[in-house]
Amino acid sequence: MEHLLSLSRAARLAGVTRGALQKKIQNGEMPSFDGTVKVDDLLAAYPDAQLENNVEFERVSLIKERAFGKRVFERALPEPEVLAARVTELSTELANSQSQLRQFNVLLDRLRNKLGEIEGQGNDDLKRSLAGFRTWLKDEAAAAMEPGYPNPLAVRDSILRVMAAHVHLLPSGHDFFIDGQDTILEAALRAGIPLNYGCSGGNCGLCKARVVSGQIKKVRHHDYVIPEAQKKQGYVLLCSSTAVSDVEIEAPVAGSVQDIPFQQISARVKAIEPLSHNMALLHLQTPRTSRLRFLAGQYATLRLGKSLSADLPIASCPCDDRNLHFHVRRLPGNLFSDYVFNQLKHNEAVDVEGPQGEFILQEKSPRALYFIAFDAGFAPVKSLIEHAMSLDAAEAIHLYWIGSDAGSIYMPNMGRAWADALDNFTFSSRVTGFDLRAVSGKREANLRAMLEEIIEGSPDLPAGDVYLAGPESAVMVAEHFFLGLGLPKSRVFTGLAK
Repeated sequence: MEHLLSLSRAARLAGVTRGALQKKIQNGEMPSFDGTVKVDDLLAAYPDAQLENNVEFERVSLIKERAFGKRVFERALPEPEVLAARVTELSTELANSQSQLRQFNVLLDRLRNKLGEIEGQGNDDLKRSLAGFRTWLKDEAAAAMEPGYPNPLAVRDSILRVMAAHVHLLPSGHDFFIDGQDTILEAALRAGIPLNYGCSGGNCGLCKARVVSGQIKKVRHHDYVIPEAQKKQGYVLLCSSTAVSDVEIEAPVAGSVQDIPFQQISARVKAIEPLSHNMALLHLQTPRTSRLRFLAGQYATLRLGKSLSADLPIASCPCDDRNLHFHVRRLPGNLFSDYVFNQLKHNEAVDVEGPQGEFILQEKSPRALYFIAFDAGFAPVKSLIEHAMSLDAAEAIHLYWIGSDAGSIYMPNMGRAWADALDNFTFSSRVTGFDLRAVSGKREANLRAMLEEIIEGSPDLPAGDVYLAGPESAVMVAEHFFLGLGLPKSRVFTGLAK
């Protein structure tokens, strides 16, 4: 029986992104079968794949985690009971394979005996032919039983099945892996998949889903009581369970902003860090049992007391829903900005309302992604890029950061880190020398000339999806520019950030 792998598993074994694997398939460099690939075909496409850990891939993974700006999770082993169950499952498969092999040998012996009977009844020509065939059959069977050179990817797949479980979601078709001691919900969010959930602590029941196949294990206590009838149907809480084996789960996935409820959460200031002379990173942390569900690219309203508020893009990835990042610009005379820069203290309460906005990633698009951030427009773009990285499906990601001045490109090292870590990522920055909040006349002409330079350096851009974010004045000029090139409105997306 052919050893078939899902695209996610195949990409992980080969140490490449799923997008890179899909590109090989699209280019006809590797065959696929209903979303799977043969392990031999994978090895043929990546002949340098080794059983040992891919050091370069590990380096890339580490840089990605640091570049995300999210917590670096502990890469722990699965719990002993889970690990033992996975080893037992592989042992059962081995026993079944050995049983099938014994049955095959019995059948082979019966075939040889039957040929011997026919040989004894035939004429000389038939006897010679059958004797030669029996000798060939014996030699081929002996050769097949000889231990051969192991396919390193097949061996590595067996190890992966012990260390991580593969989850396939229905009906969305998403799939991801569960590493270490993550719950199914945690692993899904880390993979950029917006499953339905509420408290993440086993109290609300919103993450309830049905296990279609495979074995799961409850690893955390939950107060929510699942009705007995639903338990018999296979329902579990994803926030309290992990996968022992590869599993299929029926669970709803948010596909649009309408699928995300409006929330009101009281968070605390975790940190305030300067990013440049006029930008600060505001890091808020929500309670463990009240996290903010949002889609990458959306914004939230922050309230300080009863009188100060601001609508700010969320600059962090939905994969870390408890730690919310916001980029706050110093705006003299703006009461909210003045308070953040001059008075806001660690652990102070900040009310968060949202999410809002429709500047989100078009996840089903097969096209390359082009992000153009103007000044603080990098905040929602950062969230979108981190989400695209979590999904690991984009063919290519390109980031262009245009700033009013050098200080407006306030996190250039992050762009460089992404470019260093990923083969399919490019980053460049430009400075206009004028305030992008007021673009008209000669300034507009200069900005359009800068966009022309981007097009000249990226001739494939008109075939991709373009995401524009920043001050309204700059975004509108850029939107008109790209629409004027013939890009349809359905492939130019805009988000505003002051």
